[in-house]
Amino acid sequence: MGGSRRPTIKTVAARAGVGRTTVSRVLNGSPLVSDQARRAVEEAIADLGYVPNSLARGLVRSRADSIALVIPESESRLGAEPYFSAVIRGVSRALAGTPMQLLLTLVRDQLELDRLVDVLTERRVDGVLLVSVHRHDPLPDLLERLELPTVLAGRRSSDEPLVHAHSDNVGGASAAVAHLWERGHRSICTIAGPPDMEVAEARLRGWRSGLAAAGSTARQELVARGDFTEGGGRLAMRELLARQPALDAVLAASDVMAAGALAELRAQGRRVPDDVALVGFDDSIVARHTDPPLTSVRQRMDELGRTITELLLMEIREPGRAPRRTVLPTELVVRESS
Repeated sequence: MGGSRRPTIKTVAARAGVGRTTVSRVLNGSPLVSDQARRAVEEAIADLGYVPNSLARGLVRSRADSIALVIPESESRLGAEPYFSAVIRGVSRALAGTPMQLLLTLVRDQLELDRLVDVLTERRVDGVLLVSVHRHDPLPDLLERLELPTVLAGRRSSDEPLVHAHSDNVGGASAAVAHLWERGHRSICTIAGPPDMEVAEARLRGWRSGLAAAGSTARQELVARGDFTEGGGRLAMRELLARQPALDAVLAASDVMAAGALAELRAQGRRVPDDVALVGFDDSIVARHTDPPLTSVRQRMDELGRTITELLLMEIREPGRAPRRTVLPTELVVRESS
């Protein structure tokens, strides 16, 4: 190659006129490649003098002894949201005593996505845990095409085909509404999460079902959207107060958004819980350190991390064995905010 950069799978794919997934399949002897594509890849490999990464060869016969934990979010949200650190803690504990190493990967832009694709197509990991799933995220479909063992924390929709685990978000939100109703609140609003995330939609469905069970109507004007950040929760609370000044209770789809809502309520002279009752979701450390302490729907986030890791290890050992869906229970923890 005369001093030029060592060719990669991406280089081979460009020369052969195929995708990187096809190159990876040829390297691993997959039958899911046409004869024409196989010849094009083999010719490109010969022309470029490409030497496959040792971890990309013989996927079935050897392993990388590592898994990737992929979080397609910014580092600011990773640091501000206790959910992620709890899940990571659960993953780490589940891997203790195994030979597996953990590769934590943030995907914040196209460059980082391209780098991750190279890691995955060259089979430098044995499987992937994907956390914080958005409906139109290309990663789940890519992982499915690569036939790489994958487990999601959450899901894109109710008919998610990949192995996944999630908390009982509908039941948790419904229980929170029942609690507020029993306390005498009749104008129960909600701060929902982004509509492109099934976890947010599930908690919104739980709010609706809770109101329906109480004989009330879940009107659209009782809903404001946030983005699972404190600032987003504050803006959504401001919107609700402007639209529904007589509201007397709010269910926020996360503790972090509830903290933002609490700040806005205080800024507008509303007392919690005397004027407005407030409930969060997650029962994270945030809930225990607000003033007043926050009633919250507890989901065991470290248990979720442990569960998805055990499911992935099962998939790596015996593909197709792991249950497609695992639902973890939630419970309402009542504190002074309601």
